[in-house]
Amino acid sequence: MRWGDVADLLDILDVRPAGDLRYFSVTRGDSNGRSVVEGSQMLAQAVVAAGRHSPARRPVSAHMVFLRAASTESPLEFGLTELSAGRTFTALRVDVGQEGRLRASGTLLLDATAPDVVRHSVEPPPVPPPEKCEPVDMGVSGREIRVAEGAYTGDPEAPTGPPVIDAWVRHDRLPDDRCLHTGLLAQFTGHMSIAAALRPHPGRGQDQAHLALSTAVNAITLSLHSPVRADRWMLYHHHSTFAGDGMTHSECRVHDEDGALLASFSADCMVRGFEIPVGTKAPEVLL
Repeated sequence: MRWGDVADLLDILDVRPAGDLRYFSVTRGDSNGRSVVEGSQMLAQAVVAAGRHSPARRPVSAHMVFLRAASTESPLEFGLTELSAGRTFTALRVDVGQEGRLRASGTLLLDATAPDVVRHSVEPPPVPPPEKCEPVDMGVSGREIRVAEGAYTGDPEAPTGPPVIDAWVRHDRLPDDRCLHTGLLAQFTGHMSIAAALRPHPGRGQDQAHLALSTAVNAITLSLHSPVRADRWMLYHHHSTFAGDGMTHSECRVHDEDGALLASFSADCMVRGFEIPVGTKAPEVLL
């Protein structure tokens, strides 16, 4: 089912100024019937807002906790608080509100950058190139997703495998806007961590989400290492390192098509059992 295209996605991520240190987002309904904003969308919008606030500096770190569900039917409000602004770094707090309630909160660090003193990075995982990986459609025209080894599936009866999903992602027709390219990288960080955690476990799959399983991304921590071009292939390596006590944890990396490390991120997610009738909304409060 079509959600929209890349232009629609950019329209949502490109938050509008609404006065001193305040921004707001446009709305777009969701075709899945839940009308719930993805946590990684709010993280991406916060990254864009921080970049608009400090255009001469590059976001290097962002952390956000998703406190309660936000609706796709109403605008989101992003309030920035400048914690420090020195010659080298700018630190910001961001609070995401909707209809008078706090939905998410986090911190961002931006850097003026400096020449290398030392440099190294981890190598990308040994996965096939995009053209040899299976395409996956998530309803956004102009965004290509290709997953290695067919590892991404919502089917609880699918063969099990290691708690790893490697996905190539690329977007078409992007403006030359550094904030939006970085925002697009951040927006995809919440898409596959839960699926990676479920993959080793027979009888469990994302098709059970909000029906037999209560799932949500509760927090994402993102470190940005290099300039991002989201119109080139980016390889997202999702590795779930823990699942238990109703929570999962994933440690992930993003490389470009030449193998350079663009970003690292971790995701803490909720996976809990409940039974709700088909068509009934999942509980609103995430934490």
